[in-house]
Amino acid sequence: MGTQLSRDPAFCETTFIVIDFEATTPPGVRPEPIDVAAMWLTAADGTPRPAGRRFQALIKPPAHAPVTEMDTRQRAITAEMVARQPSAHDMLAKLDAALTDGPYLLVAHNAPTEAGILNDYREYCPRLATTYFLDTVRLARTAYPDLPSHSLDMVLRHLRIPIPAGRHRAMPDVELTAAAFPRILTDGGAAGRWHRLADLRRIGGYQHKASRPQQESLFEISPAELN
Repeated sequence: MGTQLSRDPAFCETTFIVIDFEATTPPGVRPEPIDVAAMWLTAADGTPRPAGRRFQALIKPPAHAPVTEMDTRQRAITAEMVARQPSAHDMLAKLDAALTDGPYLLVAHNAPTEAGILNDYREYCPRLATTYFLDTVRLARTAYPDLPSHSLDMVLRHLRIPIPAGRHRAMPDVELTAAAFPRILTDGGAAGRWHRLADLRRIGGYQHKASRPQQESLFEISPAELN
C-alpha cells in the first residue's frame, strides 16, 4: 500500500470489521434491521484483506416495522423470509459476542446509519455500539474530492469495481465496501491525505453521540465541520 500506513503499528494491528444493515423505515419511527452482514479484515502487511471471518443473518422486524412491498422490490427480502428469523436482540448479541480480540474498528459506507442501529440496540450489543467507525463516505470525500457524489455506487464506478445484481443486500454491500476500502486508503495516502491510523480516525472517524464518553461529547465537532 502506498503511503505510510504500512509503517504504522496501530494500523497494522487493527482488525477492521466492515458492517452493513438493510432495514425497514416506517414513517415516524427509527429504522429496524432486517438483514445484517459483517466481514473481518486484517492489515498486518499494511493492506486490509479478508481474514476469513464473516457474519450474515436475516432478522425478524418488530410488528410496527413490517417488510413492505417497497422493501421487497429494493432488497429482494420478503415478509415470509424474515417471519421465522431471530429478533435483532438475538442476532446483534450474537454478532457482539464475536468481538473477542482487538483492537477493532468498524467500517461502513455512511456510518451514521449503521451506528444508529447499533446504538438503538446497545443493551444487546454494547461492544459494537461503543466501537468507533471509519466512514468510507468521509474517506472517499477526502480521497476523491472531484467526484460529483460519494455514494457507494459512484465510488465503485470510479474505482471500476463491478456492481452485482444483489447490490442492496447486506453481504453484497459489505463485500463491495470491503473491496473499495483499501483502494480508497491507497489513493488518499498517495495524495498525502493521511499517513497513520490516527489520520484516518480524524478524517473518517465516527461514533454515535450517545455512545461517546461524556467528556468527549462536550467537544464534539459539528457535522458541518466534518463535511
